[in-house]
Amino acid sequence: MHEFVHLRLHTEFSVTDGILRIKPVIQQAVDNKMLALALTDRHNMFGLVKFYKNCRSKGIKPILGSEVNVEGAEFNYRLILLAKNITGYRQICDWLTLSYVENKILDVPHIKEEWLLAQEQSDVIVLSGGVFGDIGEFSRQRKFSAAKTQILRWQHCYHDNYFLELQRFQCEESNDLIELSLQLGSELGISVVATHPIQFAKPDDYLAHEVRVCVADGEMLDDGNRKPKYGQDQYFKSSAEMIELFSDIPAAVHNSVEIARKCNLEITLGKYFLPDFATPNAEPLEEYLSILTHAGLDQRMLELFPNDQQRANEESTYRARLELEIETIIQMGFAGYFLIVADFIVWAKQNNVPVGPGRGSGAGSLVAFSLGITDIDPLRYSLLFERFLNPERVSMPDFDIDFCQETREKVIHYVQDKYGADAVSQIATFGTMTSKAVIKDVGRVLGLPYGLCDSLSKLILNTPAKGYGLLEAYEEFPELKQRIDNADDEVRRLWDMSLQLEDLTRNVGKHAAGVLIAPSKLSDFCPLYLADGMQTSQLDKDDVESIGLVKFDFLGLRNLTIIQEAVKNIESLHGAKLHLSNSEFDDPKVYELLQAGNTSAVFQLESQGMKRLLVKLEPSRFEDIIAVLALYRPGPLGSGMVDDFVKRKKGEAEIDYFHPDLRESLDPTYGVIVYQEQVMQISQIIGGYTLGGADLLRRAMGKKKKEEMDKHRATFTDGALKKGYAAALAEKLFDLMAMFAEYGFNKSHTAAYAVISYHTAYLKAYYPACFMAATLSSELDKTDKLYEFYQDCLANDLTVLPPDINHSFYRFTPVQLDTDGKVGYGIRYALGAVKGLGQNVVDVIVAERKQNGAFTDLIDFCRRVDKKVINKRTLENLVKAGCFDELEPNRAYLFNNLAKIMIHIEQERVNENQGSLFDVFAGEEAQNIQQINLDPYAVFSLKEQLTLEKQAIGYYLTASLFDEYHDIAKKLEIMPLSKFNTEDEDIQEIVNARYAKLKPKVLIAGIINYMGSRPTKKGGKIAFIRIEDASGELEFVVFNDDFEKYKHLFKIDELVFVEGEVIYDSFRDAIKVNASQVFQLDEVIQQRVSSLELEFNSPDDWSNLKSILQLTADGSCSLKIHYANSQAKCSLLLGDAARFKPNYANLEQLSDIVGKTHWRLQLNKV
Repeated sequence: MHEFVHLRLHTEFSVTDGILRIKPVIQQAVDNKMLALALTDRHNMFGLVKFYKNCRSKGIKPILGSEVNVEGAEFNYRLILLAKNITGYRQICDWLTLSYVENKILDVPHIKEEWLLAQEQSDVIVLSGGVFGDIGEFSRQRKFSAAKTQILRWQHCYHDNYFLELQRFQCEESNDLIELSLQLGSELGISVVATHPIQFAKPDDYLAHEVRVCVADGEMLDDGNRKPKYGQDQYFKSSAEMIELFSDIPAAVHNSVEIARKCNLEITLGKYFLPDFATPNAEPLEEYLSILTHAGLDQRMLELFPNDQQRANEESTYRARLELEIETIIQMGFAGYFLIVADFIVWAKQNNVPVGPGRGSGAGSLVAFSLGITDIDPLRYSLLFERFLNPERVSMPDFDIDFCQETREKVIHYVQDKYGADAVSQIATFGTMTSKAVIKDVGRVLGLPYGLCDSLSKLILNTPAKGYGLLEAYEEFPELKQRIDNADDEVRRLWDMSLQLEDLTRNVGKHAAGVLIAPSKLSDFCPLYLADGMQTSQLDKDDVESIGLVKFDFLGLRNLTIIQEAVKNIESLHGAKLHLSNSEFDDPKVYELLQAGNTSAVFQLESQGMKRLLVKLEPSRFEDIIAVLALYRPGPLGSGMVDDFVKRKKGEAEIDYFHPDLRESLDPTYGVIVYQEQVMQISQIIGGYTLGGADLLRRAMGKKKKEEMDKHRATFTDGALKKGYAAALAEKLFDLMAMFAEYGFNKSHTAAYAVISYHTAYLKAYYPACFMAATLSSELDKTDKLYEFYQDCLANDLTVLPPDINHSFYRFTPVQLDTDGKVGYGIRYALGAVKGLGQNVVDVIVAERKQNGAFTDLIDFCRRVDKKVINKRTLENLVKAGCFDELEPNRAYLFNNLAKIMIHIEQERVNENQGSLFDVFAGEEAQNIQQINLDPYAVFSLKEQLTLEKQAIGYYLTASLFDEYHDIAKKLEIMPLSKFNTEDEDIQEIVNARYAKLKPKVLIAGIINYMGSRPTKKGGKIAFIRIEDASGELEFVVFNDDFEKYKHLFKIDELVFVEGEVIYDSFRDAIKVNASQVFQLDEVIQQRVSSLELEFNSPDDWSNLKSILQLTADGSCSLKIHYANSQAKCSLLLGDAARFKPNYANLEQLSDIVGKTHWRLQLNKV
């Protein structure tokens, strides 16, 4: 039986070409009874681990290599490099890495020919590249002598590991090259080998491959000027086809098998390679870990228990737990890992890089707490080490570490310096052609109208919580199914092609947090490439772990940056150096803030749903914060757990601990099983499990595998009986644990994050101006978030001063205010939040102001600040934003004179440069700068001023066209438009509930600022109308019949109320509303208001009110009166004969008489 092995294969990981997916192509090799298969993606090894593992699982020998770009002396070309063994693999990795780091030509990496020929090689096989190689190019140029010389050079270095490739495919030059290769091979004793440049699986895939190439190259498939790079025969040919193709040169076929026999690369999988950690006195890692942790615990005990007697009482408990953890860590071989993590975290803390208190299950380790890796006491909060590191389930520990977002890179640079830049890198990620994107990509390449592709992709209704594949979307969305089922040839071709290309690798990026640290240079393990200037592995996170590289997650957490800046603000404004405790969490003022739901900007507690839960729960201890972070998730919220928890907490339901022995474990959560750790503790206490075994039970419950569960049920029940517990109790508890395990959360993670929640709540409670200034500064480029936090400042009685050219800085700054002799605090608006002002511009402004004093007017400003820094648009935005209002309140005067000022200043500068000798004798008088005569302008109207202000700031800061209606909209509980964004949790809930039987609808309100429309295919009209309130903008869509019905209400600058369904526009990644009803303000008031409550304390008020109220039996709402005078007070609910018909005008009149805060509306339930 004849055999053949393919040695040239491009998969999807070639990125710019190749549509072969690894598993199917390996199956093709199996079906063809091939003994081996090579992976030779274009100048990379992105797919090597996936390929290697799948080949092994299918019983095929994997051959690893790459088709590389080579920079030659005369021209550039391509070769195939194959690794014979691990040494050859490392050499190829070295060359690939060097090419990415040191030798890019027009941004394309090339291996230098001199690197390949620098010394003799016995561990790498070189294939000549066929028509793509150097010999192929010499053949085209008819330089046969040069070809011979080049072959001899390769032969000198690679000996019998150099082969001349023979190829017979749709290429004019291949036959001439075969003739030359056979001739020179025979003359020089060089073996030839048959290869085939495979790009796709079968002949029918040619068109799909061409489309993929066009997507990568940005070309159109039917462009007459496009020259196809690949032939229709570049599919995966069978062994029989290849043998037939080269039947006249059987040695070339045989040599493919001989090369496969030469390649015996073994890659070690599943073994970890930790970087070397140097101890101070060359102590063994295990000994040094023990010394360091015990010393660390000494310090921690002093912090935790300042009282000597209390510390002495707790000492033995903590030491015993520490010894157990140390023993486990050493036994599992992870001493070095803990020391490495501790080292860079301690360095970060010592170098002013804020570090989070912990994240994930690592917070359950006392060793981590003692080493300073985490900052929460695991014993105090019943956090379990075995949840993190289980001796009965060996796996690499994984600390996810939160660093301040702005200084995280400093820690990465420290690690690079310590372990060597070539031993540290980030990790690759692979972007794919997702369902919506592939339709647009393919449609563009096929030359289809954008509108057609866009409309088709929009029928795939992805949400922030779920994305659909093409086939899944076809089944899920009837409109899409109907469109495809009734498609014309054009759309059918688009759909079929998209199905072929969906989820193929489209681009390569880098992991947001993952950092690799290797024991030697990383190219000993895998090749690297550059992403955004950073060394990055060519393997994704799963593959780097498979080959034993250790990943450390350096996460950037914005809230740590906010806390650090707030603490700096406090020191600057109040002169106090604040230290936020990681062990004291009992301040009453913090819990008052939480109970009020005043938690905007408080970490993890910001959403409206979370605020409602806090108000309902009334947290009063730190354990409540931990619990609420675990409970506020879809599972617990939908299961009734949360309601049960709240009732027990408030004494409205009985607390059941199931057995007195479980009281200690379940007391923090009022008897509700909330955490995974509680499942483990119950298993230990009742079922007699070790904590390691309990962790295995927890995992089994999470997977819900019946066979495993049945085994554990028997083990749990038997263990309970042996410990003297009743079988009925054991059965009941096992069923409860199984149910709660589905919703149970990792307490270590929520406990650590609860520390940040508490710290941010503390800062907001005690230092609101300093904290909110830092919070606002963290969102300088996000208008929606700026407005949300700005509104929260106002709600908390914080004055936000407008931007000022003489007082503002790049970031928001807290300031002390003196109002009527009372000291208060506010926030000065940031220049960096004005559109078009980058930090470099603001830094120049502030430096000039600091050096030469405050600016006196706009002209002085223009004279003193370099025009290279401040252009006309920047100046316009400064004026629009009101930055010069303190110097000149008439913005129209400044704005309309800007051009004149700039021309005059420019002329002054020209004159300065043209000074003559006479200027020396002219004295100071000649140097006086001429005054500029500016033209007078009337002030902007409110609408003009606000329109320009919004252009510069993103929302109305000093006033709003919507201001007139703000109070009534709030009383009617209309959500601000700024909430309608993809990140808002409340909106996500509404969007995700769209396909529920009872579709939720919302009522929105705003001033119309844009109207557009387009015809529908049925001859109707669809309108797109944009409204704005003081917070932001939102577009709603009105379809034909509704548009005709309500078009009389659609006028620019008019207020409208719209009821409709919230939808997610995945193309624009935005939220919209499909309108079903449109109302005027008075209609909304009459429909929504069920009752009016009035407060007054003067008989005169009632006299004035009667004429306004005009009470009759026909009124739409009831009236409740609260009256008080110096002697008594009463509440009176008027009967049905005295009802009120509210409208905007009479409600405004009520405000004039009793004040805005002395009347309230009760609304009908929607």
